[in-house]
Amino acid sequence: MHESQAVLALGALAHPQRLRVFRALVVAGLGGLMPSVMADQLGVARNTLSFHLKELSHAGLVTFEQQGRNLIYRADFSQMNGLLGYLTEHCCEGATCEALNSGACTPT
Repeated sequence: MHESQAVLALGALAHPQRLRVFRALVVAGLGGLMPSVMADQLGVARNTLSFHLKELSHAGLVTFEQQGRNLIYRADFSQMNGLLGYLTEHCCEGATCEALNSGACTPT
């Protein structure tokens, strides 16, 4: 992942409602969710949800597919993992790092 992609993704996640939407899609896994289900789960108006899904999609964090008359939205796990990898790529300056498990780096 490039810096500009990371900035776009982090910017999209920097809104509380979009972060909730993205987390709901992560929890749903590969099966994804229909917008109506997400709107009900999150207590969000459908037009507001549509705006947030568009922003997440533009940032590459969410994909969608049409199944009949329904749209199914999914978290893009490869993009999510790319963002996490970008953020942790040089963690602890190459030392053994326990940061992802314990929240602290342990140099060796």
